[in-house]
Amino acid sequence: MKSRSRRNKPKETSVGGLKMFQKFQKNRKGFTLIELMIVVVIIGILAALAIPRFMKASAKSKTSEAQLVLKQIYTMERTYKQQFDVYSADLNAIGVEVPPNAKYTYSILAADATTFTAQADWAAPGIDDDATPDTWTIDQDGTILHTSNDLTG
Repeated sequence: MKSRSRRNKPKETSVGGLKMFQKFQKNRKGFTLIELMIVVVIIGILAALAIPRFMKASAKSKTSEAQLVLKQIYTMERTYKQQFDVYSADLNAIGVEVPPNAKYTYSILAADATTFTAQADWAAPGIDDDATPDTWTIDQDGTILHTSNDLTG
């Protein structure tokens, strides 16, 4: 009988190629170009879906300024009418405070003893950088109208 000095090692078995995969992973030191390109494509698809939605939401949020200031004009005009029995055609006379960094320009188009109409015009060349203006109006009844909508053209 021969004596064995070597230990008998159990044979390595591969379960679904796991051992081979682990051996392959030990020698890998980075990402392949294909893997990086797949990530770039996925990011591009996500950006293509998200950016238009973000731009539309951003543009809509800009229009809220016009509505808020026009409501302020309406409130101040009603107060002025109670005191002087006539609507004012002057924003300063009714005490409207337009934000210093306002995106819209505000004016009172018409005012007399029974009616007034105030307007907000987008001060820049369009909310979404096209030639279509964005205009809002309010009247003595508090009715706000979007008379020219830049978001829908």
